[in-house]
Order: sequence, then C-alpha cells, then structure tokens
Amino acid sequence: MDADDLVLVALINTPRDLEIARAEHWYRIPAKHAPAHLTQVRYLAFYLTRAFDDCKWTIREYAPVRGHELVRRRDLFPGEDDHPRAEDAYYKLQIGALISLPRPIVSQSGRRILFIWTTGDKFSRAVEINDLLGKSDADDALWQGLKDAGIHAERQMTISDGRARYRVDFWITCAQGNLAIILGDVPRRMPHGRAWRAMRFSADELENVDNCAHQVSRMIRELGGTKYLQRGATK
Repeated sequence: MDADDLVLVALINTPRDLEIARAEHWYRIPAKHAPAHLTQVRYLAFYLTRAFDDCKWTIREYAPVRGHELVRRRDLFPGEDDHPRAEDAYYKLQIGALISLPRPIVSQSGRRILFIWTTGDKFSRAVEINDLLGKSDADDALWQGLKDAGIHAERQMTISDGRARYRVDFWITCAQGNLAIILGDVPRRMPHGRAWRAMRFSADELENVDNCAHQVSRMIRELGGTKYLQRGATK
C-alpha cells in the first residue's frame, strides 16, 4: 500500500458478508448509496458492526480492489430471486485475499459510519477510527494537538437539534454539555443551545495549534471536564 493510495473503509453488517469477502472475494454496495469516486479505490477495508460481538467497531482486515461491475442483486444471490431488492442495482467490487492488520483500528465510542475515505498513509498509521478522518492538513494538525493534550474528540460529526442539523469538525462530550469545534473561514451555521457550546478557529488561528488546543482545554474545564471513557475503562 502506497501513501497516496485511495482507501475506502466500508461497513460490514453481518458475518455472512465478511465470509463472502473472505471466501468469494467480492463486496457489494447499493448503487443508490455508492460513494463518489468508487471506481478509483485501491483498497477496501472492513469496519465491523455490533453483530461481531467482541470484534465490533473495529477494522481488522483489508484487501486490494481488483475491479468492479454493476449488477443486480439477483445476480449476486441467484437463490434469492424473491428478495424485495432482487432487482436493485449494486456495485460488485472484486477484491484480493484479505490482509490482517497487525493491530485493529478501533472506534472508542462505538460509532457507526457507513463509509470512510482515507489514504494509504493514514490507514497504515491509524490506531483509532478518528485517525482516518480529516479534510485538511490544519484539521489533522489540530487532531494531533488535541491528542497530545490528552483530549478525546470525535471527528466529522453531524449533530441534530430538533430539525436543524450541523456538520462539525470535532465533537467533545463533556460532563455539563458538549463542545462543537468548526474550522476554517468559510461561513457555516454554528450549533447553539443549552446542550452544547461551539468554537470556531480561523485559518490564521490554526497556525498555532498549541494555542487552539489550550483554548479547547479551557472550555472543557468550564464544561466540567470530559465524560468520555475508553472502551474497557471503568469509572
């Protein structure tokens, strides 16, 4: 895997789907839900859901993508012609043998994410799911700054407040509310309300990542500290 290879992390909902990937070397994605640039993917990694018990919310294996074709579900599962989605279109990704990671990439919060686009460089170095995310060098720099400061955050979150939905770059769960962080100079709606606070860092402010992390730490203290616990930790 090269540093600039395009890697797609895809959700695996059932052990059956993982066994198909392992034994038959293909994976299906509904055409109506397929992410953009699907034909450019070089590697496919598998994010396991709660159906996998002790392995849930982890990435443990990946595979090179050999090709793709557009088919009907009935072509993938000839014995299921009466399935309600039998005529639906799917992308069938042909993949090579599955490769085990030296250590799983984990989601500390058990977060369900359908697709993640990332690079070979990020994938090779990732310890947790959030290491795969990020839209810019500044985004990645602040993420590293928060980690260095011992602050856990979720990246690239969509949060809801009634009918309103907000896309935030970082989301930190605190004891007395939650903290949303938005990056960049492009105007975006900021979440507001009793349940959370919001901070914005401009491109100029992001030149000093340590100061940004310090401001975040101060706001977290005002919100009573984080209430996040890593998987396996105890209160």
